Amino acid sequence: MLILPLLLAACTGLPQPFRGRPGQQAERLAVPLAMRLAVPPPEQALLPDASARILAERVAAALQAEDVPAVAVAAPLPLDWRVDILAERQGAMILPRFRMVNADGALQAASDGAPVPVQDWAGASPELLDRVATQAVPALTQLLLRVEAARKSTDPEALGAGPRRVRLAGVRGAPGDGNASLGARMREFLGNQGYVVQDAADGAAYGLEADVAVAAAGRGVQRVEIQWIVSRRDGEELGRVVQINEVPAGRLDRLWGDIAYAAAEEASAGVRTVIVNAQAPAAEPPAAPPATPLPESAAAPR
Repeated sequence: MLILPLLLAACTGLPQPFRGRPGQQAERLAVPLAMRLAVPPPEQALLPDASARILAERVAAALQAEDVPAVAVAAPLPLDWRVDILAERQGAMILPRFRMVNADGALQAASDGAPVPVQDWAGASPELLDRVATQAVPALTQLLLRVEAARKSTDPEALGAGPRRVRLAGVRGAPGDGNASLGARMREFLGNQGYVVQDAADGAAYGLEADVAVAAAGRGVQRVEIQWIVSRRDGEELGRVVQINEVPAGRLDRLWGDIAYAAAEEASAGVRTVIVNAQAPAAEPPAAPPATPLPESAAAPR
């Protein structure tokens, strides 16, 4: 299987209207937050989809105004913390609730917003959603400050000590045993390069996940594309390693065998380059290694 890894520099990042303009609460932070807060559209807030998206955007914007790195996004990155928004009916009122969970899904803090009349919540005007977000953010910011202070007091060197830790958040979309095989082989190769690869997000400096897409490319042939996405704890996507090839139709429907081994071996070198480039001075980033075709023998299953 001929696999060509391509290193793609990240072209998007977190909006930073808060740079150089600390808010009243966030200015108390001696060091900027080491994580990003993702605010996904709530699914249990008794709101239609459009209103749920607006509420997530308003909460993220209000957090940004307090110099908290937050972004409204449907799919959080592997190392993102998350603000989950819920709503509970209590008689004639709706009580908005906010839960802050870490990247492993463990609850870190929770707060309730101001109750809203049921009829007003049913209408869910942009003005109402903006007010709900504005009222909720001060409490969320205070909770975040306490959580961050406790984390630093117990493990102030968590992100800088020892070998670099990478959270492997999984492989998605592969047929057959591809998700498991690609993940296992990538774990092995990154481990051989000196990285500590873990399932949990706690202590990890980098996140890694992969998307696999398989589509018909002609008679008896399928096109396979694997994207390994490397991100950082602050939510910045550092780069992607993209692998594209054509294989006989149905070849990957069961066991990937040596194809997973060869793909992960090549991609791990690209992942390492992305991480090294992120650590290097911006003025002199290391050059990406040239793509090297795999030997034909790699196509044979084990």
